[in-house]
Amino acid sequence: MEIKPNTLEWPDAYKLLIGSVLPRPIAFVSTCDEDGNTNLAPFSFFTGICADPLLVCFAPMISSADGEKKDTLINIEKTKEFVINVVSEEFVQQMNDTAIEYEPGIDEFQEAGFTKQDSTTVRPPRVKESKVHLECELHELLHFGDQPGAGSLVIGKVRLVNVQDDLYVDGRIDTEKLNPIGRMAGPTYTKAIAKTFQLQRKQGKA
Repeated sequence: MEIKPNTLEWPDAYKLLIGSVLPRPIAFVSTCDEDGNTNLAPFSFFTGICADPLLVCFAPMISSADGEKKDTLINIEKTKEFVINVVSEEFVQQMNDTAIEYEPGIDEFQEAGFTKQDSTTVRPPRVKESKVHLECELHELLHFGDQPGAGSLVIGKVRLVNVQDDLYVDGRIDTEKLNPIGRMAGPTYTKAIAKTFQLQRKQGKA
């Protein structure tokens, strides 16, 4: 079957996308506005870009409810800072509670029962319950349309990585102790360490 995305309504194209690109890690992004009011929201269009400079990116979509930018994006546009908190299974339900589209000014930290922890290099707080935090400054921001179904690409330069002490062993993060979760299609999530196997990378250029 061949499907041309431009023949579909955006919700149907979106289903194809999230059913093809998976599992997806979750960027649990904390931001604050110019007055210091905080916001917290999960995004599953998230990945790393490169190590030098250390860049990561996530892609917030235009809100399907009102066609407006998400509060997270608005805050980053104004303050140029954010924190990506890695999601572990231990607080996945609380994380899901922050996906509700609250009115601007509502503090998702408080609504979902998360604890704010001061960051070291940026204004937005970390999620204390998270075991790994990426403190980021905005590196580049790209927009792709302004209607529901469209979105933006937020590229962040990681200024500091904060790792829970017992997770960091011989220069590596212990994935089993981190216990991260990923997003599948629809309401389905997956445990990153449920079934793993190893492959040795072959030499040569791609």
